[in-house]
Amino acid sequence: MSSTMRAVSQHGAGGPEVLGIVTTGRPEPARGEILVRVRAAGVNPADWKTRARGGFVSGATPPFVLGFDVAGVVEGVGPGVTVFRPGDEVFGMPRFPHAASAYAEYVTGPARHFAPRPRGLDHVRAGALPLAGLTAWQALVDTADVRPGQRVLIHAAAGGVGHLAVQIAKARGAHVIGTASAAKHELLRSLGADELIDYRVQDVADAVRDVDVVLDAVGNASLRPLRRGGICVSILPPDDRFRTREAEEAGVRAVFMLVEPDRQGLREIGALVEAGRLRVIVDATFPLERAAEAHALGETGRTTGKIVLTVG
Repeated sequence: MSSTMRAVSQHGAGGPEVLGIVTTGRPEPARGEILVRVRAAGVNPADWKTRARGGFVSGATPPFVLGFDVAGVVEGVGPGVTVFRPGDEVFGMPRFPHAASAYAEYVTGPARHFAPRPRGLDHVRAGALPLAGLTAWQALVDTADVRPGQRVLIHAAAGGVGHLAVQIAKARGAHVIGTASAAKHELLRSLGADELIDYRVQDVADAVRDVDVVLDAVGNASLRPLRRGGICVSILPPDDRFRTREAEEAGVRAVFMLVEPDRQGLREIGALVEAGRLRVIVDATFPLERAAEAHALGETGRTTGKIVLTVG
């Protein structure tokens, strides 16, 4: 095995043009870690925000290697690891909110930040799943505790997180309402959405009422659709400092949630995939050396599902 590898590094904060291929040292797994040969790395909004600001999530300063989602094959294990061995196929979101540095041929991470790749899911779709899937799962299941019969409103329902959230909420027995442009409604119905709102022609806050849970993937979504006792889970930091007061006056909860590495959550999501209850939609794939093009596409905000970098 070579002691070097290819990776996508950024030399400073800025647009997609700051990304470029470099040759760097291959990492070695420390205690409790595994070494993974990367086959696919998901591209997320956190990636291009980190690139543009030089450390939005990870707090790192350039140069550094981006990437949080990874799917691949275990190449080596560090001392003390018993849950994986070389040859195992895995997916995960190691080290978040610090970067896994997944835009590379190899990554290391804590063994329990990974889970076995779900049967029937190829590396590309497995690479698209961890961050978006765990975000949806932790928001709807761990935070909101969605239950059968509840009404769940999912903003940006055709996006990377949204299209998975629709299916997770449906698997929990909820009545699912999604917002998306009209062109994406047919796909969302096929994923289980019960009602759809075209946010371009309707004010969502006026179009729906008596909602138990709102998943806010757009930032500062209105609390008006919530019934008293309901909850709005935002996966973006709210920029309205009076949001808590607004929620208290309306008799609802408004919380911000940051996704965390979660082996059990990955296994639960994988079980839904294997049961045929969760589909991963990939809008486009790019080879590692075209990471800048992947970012440019993602920043248009017009994709459906996920963008993935293929490696090797």
